[in-house]
Amino acid sequence: MTINTNRQKTFSLKRQPGFGIIAIVCFVGLYAPILTLVVYSFNAGKYISIWEGFSLQWYVSAWSNEAVQDAALRSFILALQASLYATVLATMAALGTTRTRPFQGLTAIYVMINQPLMVPEIVTAVALLTLFAIIKTATGIQGMIYLVLAHTAFCIPFAYLPIRARLEGMNLMLETAAADLYATPWKTFRRVTLPLLWPGIIAGAMLAFVISLDDVVITEFVKSSGQETLPTYMLGQLRRVISPEINAISTVLVSLSISVVALFFFVEKKFGK
Repeated sequence: MTINTNRQKTFSLKRQPGFGIIAIVCFVGLYAPILTLVVYSFNAGKYISIWEGFSLQWYVSAWSNEAVQDAALRSFILALQASLYATVLATMAALGTTRTRPFQGLTAIYVMINQPLMVPEIVTAVALLTLFAIIKTATGIQGMIYLVLAHTAFCIPFAYLPIRARLEGMNLMLETAAADLYATPWKTFRRVTLPLLWPGIIAGAMLAFVISLDDVVITEFVKSSGQETLPTYMLGQLRRVISPEINAISTVLVSLSISVVALFFFVEKKFGK
């Protein structure tokens, strides 16, 4: 009997019939609208769908628009605050769910932490609106604090996932060795765990920042008068008059988001080992 010693080919999705065509269709469907948006942000005319020549006037117009400046500054401050608070809370949650023995109810904790990812965003927005309305009525406290809390709550799972993944991929031998050398839990965390965890923390913070910066639904429900962010300002403008200035602002936001996501993958690739 002759034994077939030929190595079997491993399954590869790329070798399946029609894979290339499907991939091209998906990429065109995803990026053709964005490319059109970017191209028409340089349109010299005042119509968003009729090309009348190349110009940077809409970028200049958006840059000099005080309403855009205020909304952009508010968006950046909000995103920075929300990403900072969400990353701190996500780091503590990741430590609490990975540096402990498995116990009954741990899965329920995972579900609770990742709830904003599983529940439709509008449900989270309505829930936060109701909660904050009760707090405002009871305390009379107003201000940006509610937007910061809402964005922080929504961004926690986005920061939690890369931080937890980093912790689960870390070798426990160094932490165990530090404990054997009589290091306190805090000293072990500060001298061993935290330096190794930094790539995951930075990646989580960047993801949380992008999510907060681009959020519309939760912001639209929670914000009060005079608390327009850049996405909600753009939505309001689209309801009134559609101007190519919106294309210019959208292009800047897309560029910023791509830059942050590219930096995230760079950090993961360079320091994620």
